[in-house]
Amino acid sequence: MLDQLIVPLSILMDTTPDPTEVKAGPLGFAVWMFMIVAVVVIGFSLVKQLRKAQAAKDAGVYGDEPVTRDDAAETPSTTEER
Repeated sequence: MLDQLIVPLSILMDTTPDPTEVKAGPLGFAVWMFMIVAVVVIGFSLVKQLRKAQAAKDAGVYGDEPVTRDDAAETPSTTEER
C-alpha cells in the first residue's frame, strides 16, 4: 500500500531541470582539460617505459642474447620470400 503512494508522489515532485538550464561551466571545462593533460602525460610515460624495456631486452637483461644494432639490421626478416 505504501509503495502505491510513493509512485504518485514522486511524479508530482519531479525536480529534473530542463536541458536548457544545465551547463557544464568553467569547472567542467577544467575537468576536461585536466583529463586531456593526464592522458598526454601517461602516453609519454608509456613510451618512455617501453623504450627502457626494449633497451633492457637488447642488453640481455631478460635472458635473451644481447643484441647490438648492427646484428639486428643483419638478421633476415621472417616475411621475406625464399
